[in-house]
Amino acid sequence: MFLCFSPYLYIRLNQFPDMDNKKFEKISRALSDASRITILQHFKKKQGCLYCAEITDLLELTQPSVSHHLKQLVDADLLIPEKEGRNLKYILNQKVLGDYIDRLIALKA
Repeated sequence: MFLCFSPYLYIRLNQFPDMDNKKFEKISRALSDASRITILQHFKKKQGCLYCAEITDLLELTQPSVSHHLKQLVDADLLIPEKEGRNLKYILNQKVLGDYIDRLIALKA
């Protein structure tokens, strides 16, 4: 099997200097779980930040499971954790998510 890559596609994919293939893969893996997609959808509804306890209440998962999913999203830079007293709140990283979406669109071209 032969693959033909357009120089145009190569140029378009290289327009994202902050997102190399490893980071793109890490984000893709983080988004490959239905619970993590659900968490991100709640961020869209809330339009701001969510606390760990809120996310646990929204999902029918145990607190350790929610923590695992949040760690995967943080490791992929999709969420930014902020300590607020004893609580931990998470903010959606719009820039990283936007770069990822732009890179997906570039693959389509």
